[in-house]
Amino acid sequence: MTLLIIAYLGGALTILSPCILPILPFVFARAEKSFVRSTLPMLAGIAITFEIFATLAAIGGSWAIQANEYGRIAAIALLAAFGVSLLSPRIASALSQPVVDFGNRLMKATGHARASPDAAGSFVLGVATGLLWAPCAGPILGLVLTGAALQGANLATTFLLLTYAAGATTSLAVAMLVGGKVFAAMKRSLGISERIRQVLGAAVLAGVAAIALGLDTGLLARLSYASTSSFEQSVLQRLDTKAAGGPLSEAADKGVVVASADTNRAFQSDLPVEGVAPSLDGAVEWLNSQPLTAEALRGKVVLVDFWTYSCINCIRTVPYVRAWAEKYRDQGLVVIGVHAPEFAFEKKIDNVRKAVGDFNIGYPVAIDNDYRIWRAFENSYWPAHYLIDAKGQLRYHHFGEGNHAQTEKAIQDLLREAGSDMDASAPIAPDAKGAELGADLRNIRSSESYIGYQRAANFASNESLSADAARTYTVAEPGLNEWGLSGTWTVGPEQATLNEPDGGIATRFSARDLHLVLGPSASGKPVRFQVTIDGKAPGKDHGADIDADGNGTITATRLYQLVRQSGDVSARTFNIRFLDPGVQAYAFTFG
Repeated sequence: MTLLIIAYLGGALTILSPCILPILPFVFARAEKSFVRSTLPMLAGIAITFEIFATLAAIGGSWAIQANEYGRIAAIALLAAFGVSLLSPRIASALSQPVVDFGNRLMKATGHARASPDAAGSFVLGVATGLLWAPCAGPILGLVLTGAALQGANLATTFLLLTYAAGATTSLAVAMLVGGKVFAAMKRSLGISERIRQVLGAAVLAGVAAIALGLDTGLLARLSYASTSSFEQSVLQRLDTKAAGGPLSEAADKGVVVASADTNRAFQSDLPVEGVAPSLDGAVEWLNSQPLTAEALRGKVVLVDFWTYSCINCIRTVPYVRAWAEKYRDQGLVVIGVHAPEFAFEKKIDNVRKAVGDFNIGYPVAIDNDYRIWRAFENSYWPAHYLIDAKGQLRYHHFGEGNHAQTEKAIQDLLREAGSDMDASAPIAPDAKGAELGADLRNIRSSESYIGYQRAANFASNESLSADAARTYTVAEPGLNEWGLSGTWTVGPEQATLNEPDGGIATRFSARDLHLVLGPSASGKPVRFQVTIDGKAPGKDHGADIDADGNGTITATRLYQLVRQSGDVSARTFNIRFLDPGVQAYAFTFG
């Protein structure tokens, strides 16, 4: 239920995002019509069409991308005709006559002579608008689409995406009700209904042109990340901390609570009981330990950390989890890392084993390739922390990175409740370096960008993205938060693979750090590359995985830190050129 509420609110927030602008002309062009017979069918068409194609894009293959592309072309043509019809009553009559005749024949056949095809026409316009609507992928939509990709086609996926679309159409409905009253007042006071109609027609045609030129996913996407991202993140944090039975942040902040002045009584934490801890069964393999069970862990306080090794948010959390495991091991804390893969390469156990070694992780790691532990906890996030007390009860959870002091205080409370005589201590401050260093949140203006067509957005190459087929791409100067390919690439659902040497990727970003998840060729042969920033060698702004001249080598599939701005953070143009073929590129992340 909580995820449904989050999805609905995320959809409703799209009315504040510039990405909604291209479809507003289509919506307001119907604002004068009957709300029940015109507005509702149109909004239903938008919601249903978005839900269907978003589901196919999240779980389908290249055929889904191609089908949606053909649908967009048809929708652009239909809405262009609609815009022209608003400009001229004569053209409107000519275009609508076949539809009216068909509707009349249907009504006569069914005996409903007084019915009108207006509802059906509005629904068709809604379907066309839904095919063109590309909402900006903020934190909430990213969560919904990630869940759809992981869980596949099921009722939960359908309801989440439909609920997101319902939230968006609700805010549009409110806007249309207000807009309809404004238009009606203007017509009564000024008598310019024909001019209003023509202005709306011009706006519809302008919207069609903007979408056909790709401005809806280019220029507007640059403006949208900062406009709603903070609101969406606040919604996630507020609702998720209340999802399992209480305001956990308040409980943890209260810290030690003694029931009375009697110091001989056992300490009892103020953390609420959220239920019985889920099962840890289902891992395909365990690293650093024999398989652990909830029963065998009774009497211990257990921290369960869901992570995946190429996730930048997880990487920045690892130093804290590693330090907690070391600091509180002798006090009765058991840390279990549950590795739930996001990409296919993260399902390879050897890759995970190497990452565990690279991160110096000594605590047990359950490899949850089938997401059985993930689903048992009803988890939806990387990273996510769950604390289980000595009685096997779930007492605390936190989603995402951050709030480390709060989590450590909860660990201390549950250890004392379990009988530890440890003294309260200040939270740890690990000496993190490289990609493990915390993000510069004040200066991030760029969000995670996926390169595989399944979740790609803001693609800026001069050629359209071709799914599962080799194609030569070119890119000039990408706008802020856009990216593009150059050279011959085959773009798959999760990654793009370079077919010939001397191909590259360009993006313009605004953040202290830029990371790119990369892998060598399918044969494992290393790939050499060179990075430039604003057309020059990075110098002191180079990341941990390249030198000052921008040179680096891809030897394993993982996250590579390529840029760390050493001075003031500003928007920069990043280019990476691969000297060898076969590289596989997955996603940009920033910090």
